[in-house]
Amino acid sequence: MSGPSCFENPPSLTTPSNETGTVQELAGLKTYVTGPPHSKRAILLISDVFGFEAPLLRKLADKVAAEGFLVVVPDLLYGDIFDLNNPQFDRDSWIKAHAPDKASEDTKPLIAALRSKGVTAIGAAGFCWGGVVVAKLAVSDDIQVAVLLHPGPISVEEINEVKVPIAILGAEIDNIFPPEKLNQYGEILSAKAQFESFVKTYPGVSHGWTVRYNVEDEAAVKSAEEAHQDMLNWFTKHIK
Repeated sequence: MSGPSCFENPPSLTTPSNETGTVQELAGLKTYVTGPPHSKRAILLISDVFGFEAPLLRKLADKVAAEGFLVVVPDLLYGDIFDLNNPQFDRDSWIKAHAPDKASEDTKPLIAALRSKGVTAIGAAGFCWGGVVVAKLAVSDDIQVAVLLHPGPISVEEINEVKVPIAILGAEIDNIFPPEKLNQYGEILSAKAQFESFVKTYPGVSHGWTVRYNVEDEAAVKSAEEAHQDMLNWFTKHIK
């Protein structure tokens, strides 16, 4: 079963979103910050290849922040988003320059900065490319809980190394992370007694549906909001 990839269906970056947060520099990263500044519970949202300025991503950050979390959305692409509209764009060079391994390392000073501000528990959610980044964080002690939403390519070895409660939210129509793979990884995770896992396939949706949906499509909005709520429930359960 095929479907859109991480690199297709870019979001509109001009849609007004009535943001409640601000862009700040944290640990050398330009970062969208929203929510109570003195909260001891923080959430990292790691964008897809289209970057941290996507209005629907920021809208979701504000929604999570409204539940009492300090939410940070770092610009791990350093302004260099995947730009299909640029005829000079070199896809291979871009992919090489923005390896998820490097991006996960780049989050560590940000995590340290949050802890220095008194944050005691950190969760992370990643979308597409960002899901791969969060999977790499989930094998360390840097975060306490992870959510992967329609993630990019993640190996069995990485799933086997996960150390924290993890949820994987997948699309029914996804050629990168199809339901068969989602079920396979769910079985691997459910065999681990040391932490809880949650795996769910959302019917009738395609890769990217949680942050690249049409706001005028009622069904698309409903499916995205269902995943948002599942993500939020997972954070609320595992971040105390």
